[in-house]
Amino acid sequence: MNLRGKTLLALALSALLPAGAARAAQDTLIYCSEASPESFNPQIASSGPTFVASSQTLYNRLINFDPQKNTPIPSLATSWTISPDGKTYTFTLRQGVKFNSNKYFKPTRDFNADDVIFSVMRQKDANNPYHKVSGGNYEYFHDVGLDALIQDVKKIDDYHVQFVLSEPNAAFLADWGMDFASILSAEYADAMMKKGTPEYVDTWPIGTGPYALQQYKTDSLIRYIANPNYWDGPVPTKHLIFSITPNVETRLAKLQTNECQIIPAPSPVQFDIIKSNKALALHGVDALNVGYLAFNTEKKPFDDLKVRQALNYATDKKAIVNAVFMGSGTVAKSPLPPNSLGYAADLPDYGYDPAKAKALLEQAGVKEGTEVTLWSMPVQRPYNPNSRRIAEMIQSDWAKVGIKAKITTYEWGEYLAGIRKGEHDTALYGWMSDNGDPDNFADTLLGCDSIKTGSNAARWCNKDYDNLVKKARLVSNPAERAKLYQQAQTVFYQQAPWIALANGKTFYATRSNVSGYSVSLMGSDFSKAKLN
Repeated sequence: MNLRGKTLLALALSALLPAGAARAAQDTLIYCSEASPESFNPQIASSGPTFVASSQTLYNRLINFDPQKNTPIPSLATSWTISPDGKTYTFTLRQGVKFNSNKYFKPTRDFNADDVIFSVMRQKDANNPYHKVSGGNYEYFHDVGLDALIQDVKKIDDYHVQFVLSEPNAAFLADWGMDFASILSAEYADAMMKKGTPEYVDTWPIGTGPYALQQYKTDSLIRYIANPNYWDGPVPTKHLIFSITPNVETRLAKLQTNECQIIPAPSPVQFDIIKSNKALALHGVDALNVGYLAFNTEKKPFDDLKVRQALNYATDKKAIVNAVFMGSGTVAKSPLPPNSLGYAADLPDYGYDPAKAKALLEQAGVKEGTEVTLWSMPVQRPYNPNSRRIAEMIQSDWAKVGIKAKITTYEWGEYLAGIRKGEHDTALYGWMSDNGDPDNFADTLLGCDSIKTGSNAARWCNKDYDNLVKKARLVSNPAERAKLYQQAQTVFYQQAPWIALANGKTFYATRSNVSGYSVSLMGSDFSKAKLN
């Protein structure tokens, strides 16, 4: 590192660390995050930046995923058994796992079955004392249907927990590697309830993860300190700092000046800049994701199939992917990504055909100059690296067939809340797999039950589609499941609740002297990250 780089790093650290707390740069890693977290409890959150700041730094789950195969592997559970009828799962828990502590509480025991029971029942049981704390919106738990699926969860002994299901579910095991399935401390929860401050469980969290929360300044920074007793081995970097930096250009500038050592989601237009700088490194990871524009099918004119089909024909998806993704994505045609079980490779797509779009709009009685709103995401994602640009291209395409789209955007939390409530006409949105299972796309994004939980942005309920994806959950044979998902995709194509836009790769950039940091299906892993 040259003198200027060292000086800039020192200035960055002095600004982020408290007075008198300057430390060797080698002991501190700074990550430029995209947004402030909604909460530090992933059970009540739904955004990627929240999960990176909470579940992926502070907590663990019963299982993890093999980063190459995307198959379940042990984490807080060392093993599991499934009954012959597929309705009873018994987990053997890891012994000797220590919880972190904070200024309000110091644990007196190791992780055990009580923590699993608490973490499940807070979300499932409306009568649990913690159910309504911090708003009590357990979107993911409900989205994947666990509220109805889990009939009972039993403590066999301190290190064995048994789940009894209402029916077999092929995705159940994978669900326990998702961010919302992070394991919280029941002992801490009991103590905070007795003190009259139950919300501290969510704002000053205690988990078993590689880091503990030290400080949070909204829209500015988050400071973490390494867990000295982390069960998965020593954490090499003592101090982890999130510098909250929503602007993609500012994030790159901070990486270039060494104010940050890791940045997520660089824009494709920045790739050549990063590659040409020997002090930086660009990393690409194959991902399971889909970016799309959802029609609010509960609102006119999008309750009319002909209108939805027309705007699919009116949108030049290939031009959008070429201009915005610049080689980092491919055109999508399905709610399932191409590398997912059950993807229908031979599914037809709506080609760009403005003349056909105009004819369908005329048949639907939609007048020239009809005005609609088009919500544009305020954040960058692998499935949508430049939402504003995509929105502008769609706006231009639709204008050619007589539809005037007004582009609207909001702060990310407000954007998510508005979509859950169905306030949009159309909205750019997307999804990155949480567990690698096709159900995580097919049902979570388009199932009838997902309208009330808010993850079905199209607010579309089609019984034929819904029956197919629900049946697929009951089947354990992969080939049989694949056929059902392929049939469901045909219904999706015919009914056009979305414009499926793109599948993108996940990219991140680091300083060249960063090692051990990784991104996979489960998100970011800081537990082995360090500066060399």
